[in-house]
Amino acid sequence: MLSRFANPHRFMVLSKWLLPTFAVIGLIMLVSGWVWALYFVPEERYQGATARIMYIHVPAAVIGMMAYGLMALGSLLYLILKHTLADVAAKAAAPTAAALTIICLATGSLWGRPTWGTYWIWDARLTSMLFQLFLILGYMALRSAYSRETEAARAGAILCLVGAINLPIIKFSVDWWNTLHQPAGFLTLGGSSLAAEFFWPLLYNLIGMSFVFGALLMASMRADVLKRQYDAALARLNRSSQ
Repeated sequence: MLSRFANPHRFMVLSKWLLPTFAVIGLIMLVSGWVWALYFVPEERYQGATARIMYIHVPAAVIGMMAYGLMALGSLLYLILKHTLADVAAKAAAPTAAALTIICLATGSLWGRPTWGTYWIWDARLTSMLFQLFLILGYMALRSAYSRETEAARAGAILCLVGAINLPIIKFSVDWWNTLHQPAGFLTLGGSSLAAEFFWPLLYNLIGMSFVFGALLMASMRADVLKRQYDAALARLNRSSQ
């Protein structure tokens, strides 16, 4: 069953219509979600208009972590099952994961200045999120250091899996340590601590960013698959001409 879905040809056929669908839905949801957050959501009692940053910050943080989780899952499947498409997914998710992590850190700093009185503090949540950015950039740099794709895939997969231990640290850092960052309140086992007028637009923006991430992931994967097919065809042509 897994091999069926890991077939590059089936992926290219399926993603051909899924990609524009995800892109259109995601962009519409994000634009309308930001308008909703900026003009129709009431100001938060204590943080005022500053709290509106969370409608970008929280989705970027959540989807950024999910993107790294996808990289780790793709790396694991590649190492165990040797499915090329799993490695393609891991490699393709990295640039978007890095961009989302940067957005998370930047918006968090803008949020922190009026709330905490500083743009940055070596808080457990902030530091572990910064470490995730370094892991992703290191993964991308390590892969680019190898000329052979198989060697790059294996080295990158090992680094990615080792770095996956940072994901629970990010998630539970506010519970394990006394941090300046506020505790998790959006989605918890006991339900959200946010009032409905704040929760629903935040969830809406999160879903919209998920669709945008899916579109970017499929676009990058399609480009990588086409490149690998071109390189394979060129190698066969060179061998036949010798």
